[in-house]
Amino acid sequence: MDIGNLASATGADWIGVAPHEELQAKARPKLPSDDPFYQPPPGFQHAEPGTVLRSRDVELAFLGLIPQRSMATQLLYRSTDMNGEPEATVTTVIVPLDAAPERPCPVLSYQCAIDSVTSRCFPSYALRRRAQAVGSLAQLEYLLIAACLAEGWAVSIPDHEGRNGMWGAPFEPGYRILDGVRAALSAERLGLSASAPVALWGYSGGGLATAWAAELAADYAPELDVVGAVLGSPVGDLGHTFRRLNGTFLAGLPAMVIAALMQVYPDLDRVIQEHASDEGRALLRRLEGMTTAGAVLRMVKKDVGVYLDRPLEEILTMPEVQNVFDSIRLGAKVPTPPLLIVQAVHDYLIDVEDIDRLADAYSAGGAEVTYHRDAFNEHLLLHPLSAPMALRWLQDRFARRPLTEHLIRTKWPTMFHPATYIGMARLVMIAGKVITGKSVHRRPL
Repeated sequence: MDIGNLASATGADWIGVAPHEELQAKARPKLPSDDPFYQPPPGFQHAEPGTVLRSRDVELAFLGLIPQRSMATQLLYRSTDMNGEPEATVTTVIVPLDAAPERPCPVLSYQCAIDSVTSRCFPSYALRRRAQAVGSLAQLEYLLIAACLAEGWAVSIPDHEGRNGMWGAPFEPGYRILDGVRAALSAERLGLSASAPVALWGYSGGGLATAWAAELAADYAPELDVVGAVLGSPVGDLGHTFRRLNGTFLAGLPAMVIAALMQVYPDLDRVIQEHASDEGRALLRRLEGMTTAGAVLRMVKKDVGVYLDRPLEEILTMPEVQNVFDSIRLGAKVPTPPLLIVQAVHDYLIDVEDIDRLADAYSAGGAEVTYHRDAFNEHLLLHPLSAPMALRWLQDRFARRPLTEHLIRTKWPTMFHPATYIGMARLVMIAGKVITGKSVHRRPL
């Protein structure tokens, strides 16, 4: 795949005008699968990647219930799928109220752990006021998005799985993330600068998407000034993760990946159709409509092998399946932006050895990698506890501070670091504002 040519698709031919919808206060949002806003206009495929196709202002609410003072603009923009074909998806952009006009406002692309096929979990829906998205991880991650706004950064929150929820598909999450930044920078109503420094952050499923963007940035979007990327537990090897989680309390996660990838890889779909039972195929269809939490609860300790007519390991070693596992593994390219990788040693979801190999491969290829290999925490707890460290690291990247002195591999647990609790105290204050509906933005000078 020549990703260097994807960004230079025939863009000059599209002359459409991007219409804007004003805010509809207190309106209940439609699911993306039912919302005409998500449908690209005719001829969009001739637009350059990152072109805004339409926009609208929306209200945000924590858990869909607590209105936030931060107003957001959603952009439908042209992007690219894993096969290089044009597509469209949406990002939700929040600009600080106190952004200084005399200098470029830093832009952070925050990738939520969508980890689902259903559009109910897309952040463009789940973050909106009156959204019914119980079980969506994006609703909880708004607390960290608010922390980024409190830093004075503009935040782009893309639907990095695309309009069809292709969780686990390779390459295309990176295209959508980078094109989402392009769209945010080019949207005049947002007032952002084309020369603004850009950083990326995500954890778990969001970390996987962020890693794809970091790998692809130099070739796909060389004009963006990407100053750094935080990869939190980035699911380096989905095939190994499938084997690791099948039959456990979290078996629903890899099962949803299979449900999504069947739509992307025809050979995988054929294997499932030939070797899965009627009950197994019906289960995969049901998973497509479930939120992350719902799928996990539905699949507790279920072994997908019971739905097959052959032993599971025999199916997993078939060339068609191995080809999928090989193509969705990170490490295809070495990222050019500096990286902070965060991973728990005692992670029940992501094997630390997978991330060790990924960090080593990136470093061996010349990437600037800071690897925090936390010796105490587990998967869920490490995300909030590592957030102060991630925010400090991002502050340094936006400030262009030297990186060489920070290229280390650390094991000291964040839980035992005093700076963690200073940062957590600030996060608690921000969370308090979010929960009470107060503004998290800094006061203008």
